[in-house]
Amino acid sequence: MKPNFTLRLRVFNLNCWGIPYLSKHRADRVKRLGDFLNLESFDLALLEEVWSEQDFQYLRQKLLPTYPAAHYFRSGIIGSGLCVFSKHSIQEFTQHVFTLNGYPYMIHHCDWFCGKAVGLLVLHLSGLVLNAYVTHLHAEYNRQKDIYLAHRVAQAWELAQFIHHTSKKADVVLLCGDLNLHPKDLGCRLLKEWTGLHDAYLETRDFKGSEEGCTMVPKNCYVKQQDLGPFPLGIRIDYVLYKAVSGLYISCKTLKTTTGHDPYSGPPFSDHEALMATLCVRHSPPQHNPSPTHGPAESSPLTSVLREAWAEVDQGMAQARWWATVAGYAIGLGLLLLALLCALAAGGWIREAALLLWTPSVGLVLGAGAFYLFHVQEAKSLCKTRTELQHVLGRAREAQDLGPESQPALLLGQQEGDRVEEQ
Repeated sequence: MKPNFTLRLRVFNLNCWGIPYLSKHRADRVKRLGDFLNLESFDLALLEEVWSEQDFQYLRQKLLPTYPAAHYFRSGIIGSGLCVFSKHSIQEFTQHVFTLNGYPYMIHHCDWFCGKAVGLLVLHLSGLVLNAYVTHLHAEYNRQKDIYLAHRVAQAWELAQFIHHTSKKADVVLLCGDLNLHPKDLGCRLLKEWTGLHDAYLETRDFKGSEEGCTMVPKNCYVKQQDLGPFPLGIRIDYVLYKAVSGLYISCKTLKTTTGHDPYSGPPFSDHEALMATLCVRHSPPQHNPSPTHGPAESSPLTSVLREAWAEVDQGMAQARWWATVAGYAIGLGLLLLALLCALAAGGWIREAALLLWTPSVGLVLGAGAFYLFHVQEAKSLCKTRTELQHVLGRAREAQDLGPESQPALLLGQQEGDRVEEQ
């Protein structure tokens, strides 16, 4: 690699709002999106909410001359909705489906059926290894009474851990997607503190787009005011995040967003705004302190956000156990009722009434049983997340107690453990 080496990377990200039969003007928007991507010829186009595989196949054929490599990440009942198009050959790909993703009985929200996930692509560009991640976290439906907060924090931690454990051989790490998290939300802070990723909007030298980088704005004809909640000017929940390993320096030269319509002032591509970033990778200048390859255990902001995440996950786990207990009582009540009905039917007393009540009693037992099993699984998953957070928090406290002179040794021990993991 030459000393004056520079790599320029143009990236496009969009939540496409491609729900079959429900999203307005879906076919037209997908067609115009394909035309735009062909015209602009980005290095990478990372998309979310492409729920129809037919839409992906349409884009695959339309974009083939410009983007010869593509992949659709399949998961869940409906699908993850994640797909990528690349000008460069894809060396490897994999995905991780989030353990927790809402509640199956909240049918009107649909997140549980989608199989929300994070997808990973490995690309080799000019001698560098690029890990590109695309993701979509659980939606926030009510900011004041957010019943999914613990799930989103757990997803953010799983995402951070997945990046941490899969990016050790990467020179450059890129994460794009709809995080459904505001910049100061707990999940967003946890993700950035543990991975060391930089926010393109905060780091860019040249920004053009919606006010404060918002990716859902009232100017967009597909956005309802109720979607913005207490933020009438818009919300920023879609991100381009990045970092480089030691010896390399990555910067965001330009960042653009659409502003309620497509870049040529036509109808919008989606209810979300698109992000278009130009990243530059070069050798690190001597005075520059590059991003760490993973979250530094001694970081005070990291310690603080870990405590917050631990408390939120712990509260969610207690709630899950409470619902499992309620379901357990309902199962007991249903079984008791069934036994009583069997006794009445066998004795010939009010036999007709007993038979009529038999079906709802069986339904109660089966429904409560499914409810119990789901919340037990939820509690165990949150317990796993809490245990991981507790371990990292313990390491952080240990580093602080030993003092600055011992911190390099702790980090060296962590790196040794990472190398053992790789072997």
